[in-house]
Amino acid sequence: MTTGTAGYASTAVNPAVPVPYRIVDRRADTHDTVTIELAAVTTTLPPFQPGQFAMLTAYGIGDVPISLSARRDDRLVHTIRAVGAVTRALHDARPGEVVGVRGPFGTTWDVGSATGRDVIVVGGGIGLAPLRPVVEHVLSRPGSYRRVAVLAGARSPAELLFTDDLRRWTGPAQVEVIVDRPDQGWDGPVGLVTSLIPEVDVDPADAVAFVCGPEPMMRFTARALVGHGVPAEQIRVSLERGMRCGTGWCGHCQLGPLLICRDGPVVPYPVAEPLLNVREL
Repeated sequence: MTTGTAGYASTAVNPAVPVPYRIVDRRADTHDTVTIELAAVTTTLPPFQPGQFAMLTAYGIGDVPISLSARRDDRLVHTIRAVGAVTRALHDARPGEVVGVRGPFGTTWDVGSATGRDVIVVGGGIGLAPLRPVVEHVLSRPGSYRRVAVLAGARSPAELLFTDDLRRWTGPAQVEVIVDRPDQGWDGPVGLVTSLIPEVDVDPADAVAFVCGPEPMMRFTARALVGHGVPAEQIRVSLERGMRCGTGWCGHCQLGPLLICRDGPVVPYPVAEPLLNVREL
């Protein structure tokens, strides 16, 4: 895994100063979640890699860490769920408005480690967003990877993200979707995403798994994957702990020995396992 802050060594961009980006597209994914596409107003930031995050600034309100949810040339695509003042402001912003961006920060999904192997992607809720570039990368290179399984969980059908993508991925990948609370029209499985793992058509011993979602979900998913035969060292998870500076300077996101903005968010499961039970202060 590599870190994104190294990209600043060859640029004049100050990682502590937001760069203006204009919203050029906005799509409502659910009642409280949108995907926005950003284009540089003047300065273009170094390229982002899957798994890395940006600090997005709603001017006059604050900033928040948001992972990349798609790669489109020199534009940035982020999926945002409105859960606080900053994310609400970003959610409500419209095309033409300008936001601040700092980044890229953090480690990447090391998709190269899965070359020649089976791939398992498990996303819970908004956690599917940082995994979307992984799926797109793997499916765009069918000769480089073997079987691909995508498992997506949501609280309800109305809160399921990227439904068009899930349909498009079906066929090239095994796609399984589950919800906690079905509505009247839902005819799919109901329960936890961990219950889908036994249905995955891959060779567990030669698979690499990428997992993102709420920490309890990641904890139980990783355990279920290990129980199904996936080696722990072949599982990657994405941690989150109140990132502020993005460079490890402020220490606000320290979790055990890690500074999540610098040493994460993507870490091997053996590194994350003893930390997933640690509460945020």
